[in-house]
Amino acid sequence: MRSLTVLGSCGAWPEAGRACAGFLLEYDGFRVVLDLGYAALPRLLEHCPHGAVDAVVVTHQHPDHCVDVSALARVRHYEAPGADPVALHCAPGVLDLLRALEPNLDPADVFDVHDLASTTRIGPFDALTVELPHYTTNLGVRLSAPGVSVAYTGDSGPSPELRKLAEGTDLFISDATLQGEASDEYLMTAAEAAYGARGARRLLLTHFWPGSDRAVSVREAAAVFVGEVIAADEGLKLVL
Repeated sequence: MRSLTVLGSCGAWPEAGRACAGFLLEYDGFRVVLDLGYAALPRLLEHCPHGAVDAVVVTHQHPDHCVDVSALARVRHYEAPGADPVALHCAPGVLDLLRALEPNLDPADVFDVHDLASTTRIGPFDALTVELPHYTTNLGVRLSAPGVSVAYTGDSGPSPELRKLAEGTDLFISDATLQGEASDEYLMTAAEAAYGARGARRLLLTHFWPGSDRAVSVREAAAVFVGEVIAADEGLKLVL
């Protein structure tokens, strides 16, 4: 199975019944998680009992993207004490935040920690990272394996660097926090996400501001992007 499952799609905090940033990418039995924010872990456990994943990627240190990695550490510590450490590829500041959340369970004892900026390989995937504009260091990532190429922005403002991630991908997962004429140096509107995604085959909009009408975001992106535009929704599974 080669697929991507949406674990969470909200930015800032989760709406009732939803979760913040989180995606499960599966490739021929290899499982990599892309971010794991508020309330994303229970949804991950529906697909991966005991937190049995092969790798975790965290784009930046904001809690709506990484706080549930601390919860995953507890799951692995108590339910899989003899298992090999899970690879954790993270941006600067993430490890410090996780240690502050749980000082008595050092993440380095549960995870095999790697600097995401220096990561070139994750399991079957070639990895490319690009620093994108945000309030803190944020690393967009592109994962490519035979027949599959997926890119994820994390949070990002408009940037020409997005094209490095998007070009030729099967699926481009993009921050689309804002709508309409809203302007922000460090976050994108749906139309800006669509502009940055040019060169990708499909665009998955995510990181919606709580309460947003997601159909509006899809319409705004579709006016710019020539391929398929999809709104991330918890439980949505896309075949790659």
